[in-house]
Amino acid sequence: MPTQAEALDTVLSASQVILFDFDGPICDVFRGLPAPEIAGELANLLSRLAPALGAAARATDDPMEVHRLSQDGGATVLAAVEASLTAAEIRAVKVAGGPTAGAVQALNGARDSGRHVAIVSNNSTECVWEYLTLHGIAGVVDEVIGRPPLRPELMKPSPHPLLIAASSFGVAPSRTVLLGDSVTDIEAARAAGAKSVGYANKQPKQASLRDAGADVVVLDMQEVADALGSTA
Repeated sequence: MPTQAEALDTVLSASQVILFDFDGPICDVFRGLPAPEIAGELANLLSRLAPALGAAARATDDPMEVHRLSQDGGATVLAAVEASLTAAEIRAVKVAGGPTAGAVQALNGARDSGRHVAIVSNNSTECVWEYLTLHGIAGVVDEVIGRPPLRPELMKPSPHPLLIAASSFGVAPSRTVLLGDSVTDIEAARAAGAKSVGYANKQPKQASLRDAGADVVVLDMQEVADALGSTA
């Protein structure tokens, strides 16, 4: 039975492209501007534009779920809610604080090992680049594949962003690995035929990420940084 470190080394060694989810593995997007607050703003907007969707929108504290719901209001409503969400995310990352412990080391480790590095996120591309630039780490990342514009159905757990990433680097999805902290990340990786590393930044996530099919689960981003250093 391989050890945790050996299992992680095996997954990373087989991958030419390291994909990082953004919210969690890289930073806590809504640390300074809480997600429920943004969800409330979006729910109010959606309620004005499409009153029939108001109750459902107010029943969730997840901005992404309000965004998904807005699709039922038609193209104009979706565009308005998405624009508001993107603006809120940009505000949020400006007050989100520093990167997750070990994240910068993991990004640098991936780059120093000779691999391609990309962010694959349900957050907007604009807010990801804003954060990376703000914290001086944009140069470590080759590409950001953010939320598909006006296509919420293509967000993770859809494999779409991972397939786009693999294609952009000219590799098979099986030669990529996604490091993410949610079940939807693991589901997206499995659907794409990619490997996955679950980042259990909260204790209860360990079981859910394993049950979703993560190839390996880590508790600390520094584990990933150390493993990438050993596979350089």
